[in-house]
Amino acid sequence: MTRLTNVFILLSCCFISLSCNGQQPGNKEPKAVLSNDFDQSPPLFYKIPERLSSSDTSPGWTQKGQKIVLTGTVYEIDGKTPAANTLLYYYHTDVNGQYATKASEPLNMPKNQLGQTHGYIRGWVKTGKDGKYAIYTVMPGSYPNGSEVAHIHMYVKEENREPPYYIDDFVFDDDKGLTTAKRVKMENRAGSGVIRFVEKDGLWIGERNLILGLNISDLPKDKEAINASANEIGEPIFSFTPYHAYGPDKGTKTCPVCKYGWYHGILYFVGDKPDWPAIEKWLLFLDNESLIRQKYLKVYFVYGNQSNYVPSERRSQLEKLGSQLQLKSVALTFLPSFADTVSNIHLNNINPKVDNTFLIYKRSTIIDKYINFAPTEENFNKIKRALDQSANQYFKLSRPKME
Repeated sequence: MTRLTNVFILLSCCFISLSCNGQQPGNKEPKAVLSNDFDQSPPLFYKIPERLSSSDTSPGWTQKGQKIVLTGTVYEIDGKTPAANTLLYYYHTDVNGQYATKASEPLNMPKNQLGQTHGYIRGWVKTGKDGKYAIYTVMPGSYPNGSEVAHIHMYVKEENREPPYYIDDFVFDDDKGLTTAKRVKMENRAGSGVIRFVEKDGLWIGERNLILGLNISDLPKDKEAINASANEIGEPIFSFTPYHAYGPDKGTKTCPVCKYGWYHGILYFVGDKPDWPAIEKWLLFLDNESLIRQKYLKVYFVYGNQSNYVPSERRSQLEKLGSQLQLKSVALTFLPSFADTVSNIHLNNINPKVDNTFLIYKRSTIIDKYINFAPTEENFNKIKRALDQSANQYFKLSRPKME
């Protein structure tokens, strides 16, 4: 009997007893009252349990379909401090793409006067001190009319901030309907909602860290926590195509994220203020780190100095640098500028006026960033820690085999 089958039996027993995770529906007002218009007053607390934990198993788990777990850490706006006591409310369609109602289900939500409902596949989690959460459910179906890709809705209620707010839906990277145009238009509320599954024992595991307040326009922002270059921790790295002057893809225009975005990657950007002695120190450290971590880390130097830009001279300059340093793994690449729209680098909002910008990513999502970062032992260790701490139990797992 597989591990997934054992989990299924255990959770089925939990549902029968209605006591799994101690999350039983409450009956107090206003928990049992539905608003007349969900757009004006979303029913976030309808039948909310009296007790909540950081893990929940939805009623959808018993449906016949692909079992998934959505998991991650909720962070404060800095993207690094775990946020405790954060309430997450989720709901989604059944495997047929319907917000089905089912009177026998304890969390069932009947339709209101306008015919609105979240159905019965819904639930809550509340983070502990470590900020972690996990939701076990079934892969939702897309709407029958094809108007939307498959998705899971989520609202966030912070411990000391009102009101609750919605975040970007959980959507799925392999969904053919999730086009580049749709990705670019995403708001990235609380960070990117694009899920890239890995598989273990038949269970699909999708990680998403949430950044409280990020891109939530109606909430005040901590200006000191918002850096002056690049997109923020939790947001996606957008695909771009620099010219590779040195390294594995020399002589081509290759997208680093598209080709090597599955495990860890580091993008080291330098714009109009190159400090070549510092650049050399960084490249030697990064090359050694990439050799140690092998296929699990790809590193790219991206030069975007718009002054005196001549492609052949820029290519020759980087080729010479790579040879002098005897780099074995790091790719040296360049662009006309960080505002270039042909390569799409402009989507990543790199500031050419800072000394440098470092973006560390995992599964094509930014997990750490540094601006004006000097090549010191202390900062080398910060890079190592960021990589080590995010290489969790799911890091080396493979993508699911799609039928």
